Amino acid sequence: MDKIKITDLEVFYRVGVPEEERAKPQRLLITIVMDHDFTSAVSRDNLAETIDYYAVSQRVLKFGEDCHWELIETLAADIAAMILDDFGPRSVSVEVKKFIIPQAAHVSVSVTRTAR
Repeated sequence: MDKIKITDLEVFYRVGVPEEERAKPQRLLITIVMDHDFTSAVSRDNLAETIDYYAVSQRVLKFGEDCHWELIETLAADIAAMILDDFGPRSVSVEVKKFIIPQAAHVSVSVTRTAR
C-alpha cells in the first residue's frame, strides 16, 4: 500500500487532565500516516487523484482552535476520524507527542483507524 506521511507537525492545542494544564495551548508534535492507492494519481500526475498533504496539514494546524481535550488519546482519535471523513484515505495512523514529563523526551500515543 502507498503511504503519505507528515512527520512531527508542530501544533499548539489545549490538552491535559488538570484544568490548569489546559489553560493555555501547549506544543505537541503530530505525525500522520495515510494509506492511499497512488496508481491513478501517478499515471495522470494529478493531485486531484491523491491526498493533498498540504491541505491535511493546514486542517490539522487549525483543528485545535477553540477546542480542548483531557487525553491525547482522544485527540489522536479525533484527528484520525477527521482525516478519514474529510480526506478519504484507506486508513490513517496518528501519533501525538506531548512534552509534559521533564525526565522524558516526550510521551506519545498512536491510533490507527480504517475507512468503513
